[in-house]
Amino acid sequence: MDTLKRFATGVALCMLLAFSLGSQADEIQDANKLFKQGQLTQALDKVNDYLANKPKDAQARFLKGLIVNEQGDAMGAIAIFTELTNDYPELPEPYNNLAVLYAGQGQYEKAKVALEMAIRTHPSYATAHENLGDIYAKMASQAYDRALQLDKNNTGTKTKLALIRDLFGKGVQNATSTPPALAVAATAQPAAVVAAPPAPKAAPAVPAAKPVAVAAPPVVAIAPPAKPAPAPQPAAAPAPDVRAQIMQATRDWAAAWSAKNVKRYLAFYAAEFKTPNGEARKPWEKMRHDRISKPKSIKVAIDNAKVEIIDDSHADISFRQSYSASHFKSMNNKTLSWVKTSTGWQIAEERSEN
Repeated sequence: MDTLKRFATGVALCMLLAFSLGSQADEIQDANKLFKQGQLTQALDKVNDYLANKPKDAQARFLKGLIVNEQGDAMGAIAIFTELTNDYPELPEPYNNLAVLYAGQGQYEKAKVALEMAIRTHPSYATAHENLGDIYAKMASQAYDRALQLDKNNTGTKTKLALIRDLFGKGVQNATSTPPALAVAATAQPAAVVAAPPAPKAAPAVPAAKPVAVAAPPVVAIAPPAKPAPAPQPAAAPAPDVRAQIMQATRDWAAAWSAKNVKRYLAFYAAEFKTPNGEARKPWEKMRHDRISKPKSIKVAIDNAKVEIIDDSHADISFRQSYSASHFKSMNNKTLSWVKTSTGWQIAEERSEN
């Protein structure tokens, strides 16, 4: 979800690292530097080495969640941040990061609940308040979309939807410390233990999930003269959505490969997929099956991903691929050409270069 703030990794980690001492902090700081430099595999190895001796360390686990997400394993990142909220419920940052990951998957209700928990643990957590506003705006937009489907001539609904899209499209600025792709915001303030005062404020927000759109009417009175402006907005809106879909599809493809789930991996390739050497589909699938099944373990990481949208049903993504198997490692640049089919986004062509 583009309007949600991304992982403010530099700030959030500095805050979390304040709880470490001496050489321990140095180890995590080194891993954090590697992460910021885009050296994800090296950063993850260093964090895992540290966690081998200190499996409950909150700072290391938080950083691991950021790294895993950048490598394309959103579900893995969700699992890490969920465990952090269970072990350290007083920290708001893991809740916020969970919310952004859920929002990226379109699970806005889960995102809303996570942000409300972040606000309960830390009432002055501005990032969570801002992101919660974006969630409400998105949910309101969906509600107005459904209303228009039922009554296409409802001009009041059209006006409100245009206003919501105008406000929602502008979103918030990304954190300056954000790494290249798909990071999530977390502020640097120390988390307060669950406080009673914030609960009353959070409670009205829950039932207000739909009424949030009611905040639109007061502004609607100002907006009518500028109503023509939102017209081009819907044209611009698909780009971020398609870009996020392609990024997520690529991550899922890499995750299936890393999990050695051959059936799921092959399902990412469209019926019209152009095999690299022009061979028939079945021999190519058998070759991929053997190569994926043979190693004891496989790890595929994606760095510096860039999406180029060609049209509504075609897009390319280029990235640096790190491949590590039991007895083999390699790095190369790769481009996947995606096509939208009846089953979703699938790979039409795959090109590699060293």
